[in-house]
Amino acid sequence: MVEANTAPAAEALLRVEGLRVSYYIGDREVDAVRGVDLTVRRGEVVAIVGESGSGKSTVAQTIMNLLAPNAEVREGTIAFDGESLRGLSEARWRDLRGRVMGLVPQDPALSLNPVRKVGVQVAEPLVVHGLGSKRAAEEKAVELLEMAGLTYPAERAKQYPHQFSGGMKQRALIAGALAAEPALLIADEPTSALDVTVQKQILDHLAHLAEELGTAVLLITHDLGMAAERADTVVVMRKGEVVDSGPAAQVMTEPSHEYTRALIDAAPRMHGHERRAEATRERIAFADEPIVSIRNLTKIFPLPKGEGGRKSLTAVDDVSIDVRRGETLAVVGESGSGKSTLARLVLRLDDPTAGSISYGGADITTTKGEELRQLRRRFQMVYQSPFDSLNPRMTIEQLITEPLLSFGEGDKASRALRARELADQTALPGGMLDRYPDELSGGQRQRVAIARALALDPEFIVLDEAVSALDVSVQAQVLRLLDDLQRERELTYMFITHDLGVVAENADRVAVLKHGVLVESGDTGALFTNPQEEYTRMLLDAVPAFTA
Repeated sequence: MVEANTAPAAEALLRVEGLRVSYYIGDREVDAVRGVDLTVRRGEVVAIVGESGSGKSTVAQTIMNLLAPNAEVREGTIAFDGESLRGLSEARWRDLRGRVMGLVPQDPALSLNPVRKVGVQVAEPLVVHGLGSKRAAEEKAVELLEMAGLTYPAERAKQYPHQFSGGMKQRALIAGALAAEPALLIADEPTSALDVTVQKQILDHLAHLAEELGTAVLLITHDLGMAAERADTVVVMRKGEVVDSGPAAQVMTEPSHEYTRALIDAAPRMHGHERRAEATRERIAFADEPIVSIRNLTKIFPLPKGEGGRKSLTAVDDVSIDVRRGETLAVVGESGSGKSTLARLVLRLDDPTAGSISYGGADITTTKGEELRQLRRRFQMVYQSPFDSLNPRMTIEQLITEPLLSFGEGDKASRALRARELADQTALPGGMLDRYPDELSGGQRQRVAIARALALDPEFIVLDEAVSALDVSVQAQVLRLLDDLQRERELTYMFITHDLGVVAENADRVAVLKHGVLVESGDTGALFTNPQEEYTRMLLDAVPAFTA
């Protein structure tokens, strides 16, 4: 057994000993956490890293008493500030959650109430715990949203979650978790949907809380660069067990377990653009004719009345760019910069306000009905939030084969075989095909979404933060898969991402968006080594040193 750290009990704000948690799936019992020991001191940042399904999130849910109904704590003790957390009444938990123990959950789409305004939800911990009047709490919510990096925070506070991008939802959750300045913040992949500049801003704020107020942070992440740069202690989990732990610098430079070394080796690096450029030259000469041509594309959204006098928000502002057949074009920029809106416009999931989109030389700006439906065989999208796009009442096999069934492809047996092939290609264990989305980790759900997008063998795929929820080793597997498929089938990708390391290793060209405007574009190597715009330089400067 490897213990996460060895602080004396008197110094520990949170202490977990011998934790064992099992899930019951049908008549099977699955051990998710096996004998985990963990200590978090006041003012300390402890990062838990490991693959999806390693038990990281289960540890967090157990600490907060938020386990699913089919889970059971079999053994172990959990103490917070000297008080045992096992067996507490629900009334006591209501006192603790939000006030002294904050949680940033993994999937923002599942954690925000769709029928309540965002500002009200951010202010809720202050109101519930009597830390201010309703009006004062909502004013504080605007400050918190601004701290979390949202533009026009007063206006955003009056919007609903469906009007937010994935990254904006993540920032709203962080703002709410920090509202009452809890003694312990458990952050489960808190920056997985955030660009590097906002990630830096959020993590700087957490570091300030840890230093000034003694806030303890338990950071659950697959981002090794963030763990290396921000954590005091790093804990590595694999298959429910702690396999490596210690001071962050020591674990990252002198790992004691081969699994830790494999994770470090799999982390994307910014200098990867050199290998990508060489591989691209060997693989393909890009066609002169683009597969997608975007000209003067604009999308304006109306805003609710009375929001600072502004009547609309221009999410995409006069963008013109081509996507060449067989290449990977990465679209980067801060959350809310218009990346996901651009993707939806390109795939005709939204109507543009102005401008045109051509696909394969044909104008599809106004294409509708059956003609547009048939086009969907040729282009697909992997969404930012896999849970939003997966029907919770369908098994994984049904989800993967749904596009085949929709277009009348094959019989039941051939579709089942195709599902197994796609599950294998996307590193999804075949035994999961009869499970449902809520039984999978966030990373596993993302792999299901990718497998489903590949089912019809499309020629153009838009990947909206498609690997943001994956740990580095599975991320590397999926990116290799995407690269192999691109080589074999001359696939074209538009890659929406905030991870510049992933861009460096996997994109041929980069387009940089800021507030809906295309500020710069070019070959990845040239843009990363010699950016022409200050905004691009700012993005590059914010990359953690570990991955630079």
